[in-house]
Amino acid sequence: MIYDIRHVTTYSYESPVSFARCSLRLEPRSGDGQQLISHHVEINPVPLERTLRTDFFGIHTESIVIETAHRVLRIDARSRVDVSRNAPARDMDSSPWEQVREAAFASNGLAASTPVGYLFASPLVPIVSPVTDYAAESFPAGRGIFASAAGLMQRINRDFVYDSKATEISTPLQDVFGKRRGVCQDFAHIMIAGLRGLGLPAAYVSGYLRTTPPPGRPRLQGADATHAWVSVWCGEEIGWAGFDPTNDLVIGNDHVVLAMGRDYTDVSPVDGVIVGSRKQKLTVAVDVIPAA
Repeated sequence: MIYDIRHVTTYSYESPVSFARCSLRLEPRSGDGQQLISHHVEINPVPLERTLRTDFFGIHTESIVIETAHRVLRIDARSRVDVSRNAPARDMDSSPWEQVREAAFASNGLAASTPVGYLFASPLVPIVSPVTDYAAESFPAGRGIFASAAGLMQRINRDFVYDSKATEISTPLQDVFGKRRGVCQDFAHIMIAGLRGLGLPAAYVSGYLRTTPPPGRPRLQGADATHAWVSVWCGEEIGWAGFDPTNDLVIGNDHVVLAMGRDYTDVSPVDGVIVGSRKQKLTVAVDVIPAA
């Protein structure tokens, strides 16, 4: 499936901003069942500097500097991506999770894809006993890693309520777990914390999810979403596999990967600093459209 993706981020400021320095992680990655065909970003006002780099996690990051006074910053990213990914069966055969844990701790590579880099706590994902105990219920002795991870994903989808007003990105994971409410970032962080607490490598994935309107209803422009899910290392034979606890889905052709890191802090699509005061408003509109 080839998708045309448009991701528009708009910051509106109550008073003029004289300076902005931002990092953009808006280029979909190639690999793991998808191939980037084209990518272009328009920025208004026009930056004084635009610098491209690849960070440790393999994320193509663009750094921009704006010195033109402005009250609106608009970042319009357009990409075309070819996705060819078959979602495995939830009960597919896989190594017992205990064996995967041993293999992960035995790995010693330094590449971003090495499982050992995703075994430990990260800025937004502490390892806490209640979350580990919750995850352990899906991992009985000898059960395959893939089926166990799918089971944990299903339980999070069942036990947690999607509520966009319940949390912010700064809400501590323990609070999210206690409320049993949040958004896709929260559900991904909870699943990652539970897996890492059991000694299993788990990564945070940012990207896009194609949505389908209800029967008989038109597709609304900008109605698709930036999204987050989890990638779990399932041993050498399977490698990394994606699980979406928000929607209880094994990752297939409806998901487009932007970036993978330890948690949201590594993969935020847009972040940075500004020189200004008073309030600001952020709006994000995304379209994920199958190409004709």
